Amino acid sequence: MKTRHFGATQENVSKVGLGTWQFGGDWGELTDQTAMSIMQTAVERGVTFFDTANVYGTGRSEELIGEFIKESRAHLFIATKLGRLRGYPDDYSLDLFKQSTEESLKRLGVDRLDLTQLHCIPRHHLQEGKVFDWLRRLKEEGLIRYFGASVETVEEGLICLEQDDLASLQVIFNIFRQKPIDELFKKAKEKNVALIIRLPLASGLLAGKFTKDSTFSPQDHRSFNRNGEMFNVGETFAGLPFEKGVELSDQLKPFVPQNWSMAQFALRWILDFPEVSVIIPGASNTEHVVSNTSAGDLPSLSPEIHEQLRRFYQEHVKDHIRGAY
Repeated sequence: MKTRHFGATQENVSKVGLGTWQFGGDWGELTDQTAMSIMQTAVERGVTFFDTANVYGTGRSEELIGEFIKESRAHLFIATKLGRLRGYPDDYSLDLFKQSTEESLKRLGVDRLDLTQLHCIPRHHLQEGKVFDWLRRLKEEGLIRYFGASVETVEEGLICLEQDDLASLQVIFNIFRQKPIDELFKKAKEKNVALIIRLPLASGLLAGKFTKDSTFSPQDHRSFNRNGEMFNVGETFAGLPFEKGVELSDQLKPFVPQNWSMAQFALRWILDFPEVSVIIPGASNTEHVVSNTSAGDLPSLSPEIHEQLRRFYQEHVKDHIRGAY
């Protein structure tokens, strides 16, 4: 697995990481044993970057990662988040941030967090700026090494990029959600801020295996948040209505090179952007890990394919995306 420099930090991370939202149960039931196998396979495939959050399973994702680190002694860069488990949307404080950080430290079994990210908190807190001062305080106290932010919109990302010591910015970006390419990517490059890409497969749509009749368990956000009932609709199927997303995925299949899976194609497209530091596809089994990590070894797509996909987005996709973007 090749690595990429993580913004202005001294870190290099695998360009394909592992997202662990699924360990919390919001993608359907997943056993501890399966989670351990997923992490072990990821490490064997060269993954060094895991992304989690204190809200995933109310700490279960962090606990599983902590157990894996203890058992495997793997050297990993762990990115976690705060701001959604408690305090959301308007009851934040330095004390809450410190308490949340100490709880994450305990669950992960480490003395200092590699990266803490604000977890899609309201825009007015980002504008006010106190939350960044509190993160700086945690860094000064040695509880965290770096801090960043996970955001829902380009506007929120640009606000965060005004903070000179921001290490990373996490955004939704995929073939169906291309708005960050221009202004946001350019600004992040200028500021030397690492870009973490979440939902690179649009909740599985871009794996190309769903039909309009596909169903998901009631515990899966692809059931309970399909129209933004519980949180931002963009976190589920990139904000597209499910049936429309399936239709668009089918239209993309002719673009996929021979002997590639559609998922590999979608991930390789993202990795062709040099501004991207790491992508964090999730995985519900070890086969997904193998497929996702192999995308990093595939050759770059041609400029012609990139132009065609840009045009496809502009003409067929963007007007169907719902929610803040």
